[in-house]
Amino acid sequence: MGDRDIDLSDLPEVEPRAFARALVRKGLQPVPRKEQLTLRLDANVLAWFRAQGSGYQSQMNALLKAYREAHEESMRR
Repeated sequence: MGDRDIDLSDLPEVEPRAFARALVRKGLQPVPRKEQLTLRLDANVLAWFRAQGSGYQSQMNALLKAYREAHEESMRR
């Protein structure tokens, strides 16, 4: 069977954003495994992050990671 003979009509179209995300990951080190935990936050803080939309938990993780890295650097001095 050749490429032209394959029926792709039932496959969803890949959105450009999803395609770009896949290209960025190619060749990079695997993302470290994340752990699930229970965390108590002020309601207004959580509401603000949730209002940022999809991916708010990843944004929270990125901010905490940046905070950790900044403080690790300041402790080395």
